[in-house]
Amino acid sequence: MPERNGKRKVITDFLTSIEESGSVAKKAKAAPRRKAPQVDAGPWPEYFKGLEKLFKSLNTVIAFCHARKHLAVTFDTIRSSVEGLIKQPLELARVAEVKAILPDLVRFAYVDSESIRVHHDREVASSSRKPGRKGSPDFFLPTQDPSKTEHVLVLDFVETNKNTQKIKDAVGKFSAPPTLTQQQLMKLIEKRSQTFTRAVNELLAACAANGDDPIQLVKEAAQAHVPVHPFKRRDGHDDEDPEAGSSSGPFPPKAVPDPQHRLPIDTIISQLMEDEHYKDQIVKRREFPAKEAVWGKLNRTLSPAIQEALLSARKVEGFYSHQAAALNAIWEGKNVVVSTSTASGKSVIYQVPALCNLEEDRSATAIFIYPTKALAQDQLTALQQLLVRVQGLEGIRISAYDGDTPKERRQDIRENASIIFTNFDTLHASILPNEDAWRRFLRNLKMVVVDELHYYSGLMGTQVSFVARRLRRLCDAVGNRRCVFVSCSATINDPKGHMMNIFGVEDVEVITDDGAPTGHKDFLLWNPSYLDEMDPTLGRSSSMQEACYLFRYLMKHGVRTILFCKIRRTCELVMKTIRQQLAAEGRQDILDRVSAYRGGYSVADRRRIEKEAFSGHLLGIIATNALELGVDIGTLDAVIMLGFPFGIASLRQQAGRAGRRSRDSLAILVGDALPIDQHYMLNPDEVFEKPTEPLIVDIANEGVLESHLQCAADELPIRLQDDEKYFGPSFQEICKSRLVCDQDGWYTTHPSFKPRPTMMVSLRGTQEDKYTVIDVTTEHEQHGAARVLEELELSRAIFETYEGGIFMHQGLTFLVREVDHDTRIAKIARADVNYFTKPRDFTDVDPSQTYRIREIKGSEQRSYFGRIVRKTIVFGFFKMRENTILDTVDLDSPPFVRSSTGFWIDVPRATLNLLVDKEINPAEAIHAACHAVLSILPVFVLAAPGDVGTECKAPQKEYMMKESQRKRPGRLIFYDGSAASGICAKVYDRTHDVLAKALQVLENCGCQDGCPACIRSISCREANIVQNKIGAQVVLRGVLNLPIDTDSIAPQYNPYHITIVAAEPVGARGIPIEPDDD
Repeated sequence: MPERNGKRKVITDFLTSIEESGSVAKKAKAAPRRKAPQVDAGPWPEYFKGLEKLFKSLNTVIAFCHARKHLAVTFDTIRSSVEGLIKQPLELARVAEVKAILPDLVRFAYVDSESIRVHHDREVASSSRKPGRKGSPDFFLPTQDPSKTEHVLVLDFVETNKNTQKIKDAVGKFSAPPTLTQQQLMKLIEKRSQTFTRAVNELLAACAANGDDPIQLVKEAAQAHVPVHPFKRRDGHDDEDPEAGSSSGPFPPKAVPDPQHRLPIDTIISQLMEDEHYKDQIVKRREFPAKEAVWGKLNRTLSPAIQEALLSARKVEGFYSHQAAALNAIWEGKNVVVSTSTASGKSVIYQVPALCNLEEDRSATAIFIYPTKALAQDQLTALQQLLVRVQGLEGIRISAYDGDTPKERRQDIRENASIIFTNFDTLHASILPNEDAWRRFLRNLKMVVVDELHYYSGLMGTQVSFVARRLRRLCDAVGNRRCVFVSCSATINDPKGHMMNIFGVEDVEVITDDGAPTGHKDFLLWNPSYLDEMDPTLGRSSSMQEACYLFRYLMKHGVRTILFCKIRRTCELVMKTIRQQLAAEGRQDILDRVSAYRGGYSVADRRRIEKEAFSGHLLGIIATNALELGVDIGTLDAVIMLGFPFGIASLRQQAGRAGRRSRDSLAILVGDALPIDQHYMLNPDEVFEKPTEPLIVDIANEGVLESHLQCAADELPIRLQDDEKYFGPSFQEICKSRLVCDQDGWYTTHPSFKPRPTMMVSLRGTQEDKYTVIDVTTEHEQHGAARVLEELELSRAIFETYEGGIFMHQGLTFLVREVDHDTRIAKIARADVNYFTKPRDFTDVDPSQTYRIREIKGSEQRSYFGRIVRKTIVFGFFKMRENTILDTVDLDSPPFVRSSTGFWIDVPRATLNLLVDKEINPAEAIHAACHAVLSILPVFVLAAPGDVGTECKAPQKEYMMKESQRKRPGRLIFYDGSAASGICAKVYDRTHDVLAKALQVLENCGCQDGCPACIRSISCREANIVQNKIGAQVVLRGVLNLPIDTDSIAPQYNPYHITIVAAEPVGARGIPIEPDDD
């Protein structure tokens, strides 16, 4: 009791100080703001007056606890103080009634006691800290018996710090807990009280209009908000909680319905819209009606053996119209591209002809090419299940042949396999350079299949187009001119043109009429509601929490659901959140059927998850776009996309993963607070009507062409008159200038590319070193051992494996104990922590050497071309819980440096001064101008998103209240995503035209603050936050030396520090200036 009396006295003193400051606060001038419309419901019943007294007491005491940050706001912490104010016992049922009135403002639930602690008593591996690192990452060892986990009852208010909302809304970034003055605290208390008053008035007015009893409504709604201890709920104990008064609490959770017998999607949506969580988040609902199958007819009869195998393995009794059309074309010897919807049975189109070829000639071979190893393995398994049922084809061997294939098996596969499942990387680096070992296979090659053709675009598409041409050339050389090329793709704009560009073939049959049946599909655009509809500046609810709510809701209704995340870290955070939420709800039955799936997991883990998904065991999957492509994971009923994916094509591909067995299905796009997401939430029809992005293949790219000619000449010497048909018009000039010609007129590889030119040409850009992540949790225990958990590319490892950081795998948390950058090994140990970590990093993009200088027509500015260096440094990390920074830790990590070619233009000093005079943030203006240039590059060069990059401005730096010491030069800078692409050189040669076109698009675009057509880029690493459309126009006009009407530019408000300084020339002395004669 002395402790409680002490607390009560402290709170009494606090209340007195608040009252004394009230008169001062009322006299303070406040900025005018929009007032919420008041509803006059007349006098309140005594019941609501009692709730108001309780709310005000809770409001005051909780505010006091936040003022004294060391006090955790739990029911036990505030109970005696509140009881002292209301003069009666504080019951859970009464608090639940308050929450029923303000469900989004009041947090009232049991949580793991560790989840509300900032500092733990136990630390592990503290001796491993290295000099230069400040701060201490808190954690504790895993609990062996979860039933012994201590839970506490949290009672708190949900708040948002308005001062940092611009960053938090935009990119989900975080801020430290706000420190409030006494005056600010008093305003916060008053604001909450007004919110309560408004909510009660609205309730009373609505009940009066509808003839409802408001008291009865509140009491009934409150039953769902009475907290129940998780383990009592899980174990089904009905012992009354001693704190719960007379309330019986919620009913035990219902069993999950069998997905085969779930409710129709339309019914589930209707129920969802009746749920208390629903606040008009659906901004668009579009329904796609079911479609009956359209059957086709084959021009030849399949053998009884193949017919029986199809019926037995796939239940195929006939062929859809597109399948029949494709099979007939293949049998006529035509090259075929099929572009139909996801799950329309495209694999049958190439599997059946391959089996027919083997029936006719057991020496026939085929190559099936897939963009990922997982998809290749999936299709290998599917064909094996079909092949074993075909009588007469016993002994036929099919096999995967890729980087994971053991070396001791490779010769046997080359000599005996009839069909190989591979990828373009292996074809380029292992098969084509060893033509002599593959001669039998290539001579008998009847069919080359490329699945997911839309995957190959941009620089990657250009690379594989030359690999395909090299393959055709070698087949021709060994006397094989009968090979048919077959491609399957999701719906794209120009399938015929894209296939012709990839393979260099002319005779292409295009099939786009989809005859497959589809079930009824609903597509929802879900925009998280404002935290306070009357004060939008507080921002929207967390998109991740909204997606988690939808994910749990659908699974509880027996809807098999996949939740797509854009990046791996989000995938793991969602899995961690789902673990916590389902555990708190006592739904271990659902949690046991949820798994994450992303790149980086071991092959064994991925195969296990795929098997569990296909078998129907998994009810929910949380994945990155690693599952966007066509791996068959069984029937999915719903897709949730957390944030707008990387393009319209990607969105439609992900949405197509649901309803793959013709059942009714659901797709939901949950909008982030990012500008590009909100654009589509405000313009939802674009999601359905906007065409997919064009697929780019630049066969005129001389840099890429030369590298593949060096490889082709090593495979087989080149003869000009014979090989031009494969490599295009630039072929002869490059051969004469870059290759070596012998006395017989044959061209061979230049010595600088020997002995293995393919080792110097990577299809996917620069080959990165990989870090091995090793779990050492049980290393020192009896029978324990370390195990390899993941392998990470260097570009990912620097952001995920830093000492003291938290590494997440399947939503479980591990402490990074040690990172050895020499051996590329990171050691981690399991640790149940109540936070996650986020790296503090920056990337500078700077020119290091100038090669060329070019005039810009009509301007004194110059365009520079040369070497660009990108340097990323992770200098520390934040310990985060939800959106709050708990601790800041410094690191001393080695930089990650990459270099390529690129071009840049310095912004005139006068233009920078004008931006400052007009209070336009120069960083916003330059960033937006760079995006405007990137958006119009496809007009001038064949470039896909990501082929050319720029320095993206980070909101955490640009919007700091404290001035940053890291100033950046005022320049527009662009670099090649791959050093060998040569795209920036082409753009540099047309600098004036490119800048003028970007300005034209900006000034003609009808949007106000920017949109995907002008400055919003899907590939922006900093989420398009630091941007200013007017500023971008000023920058481009300044660079082009065009007149700027300064009087028409209204001064803007920029409260942030200037981080841009005038740029200095980089090694330009003595380099001649090229005239701009275009």
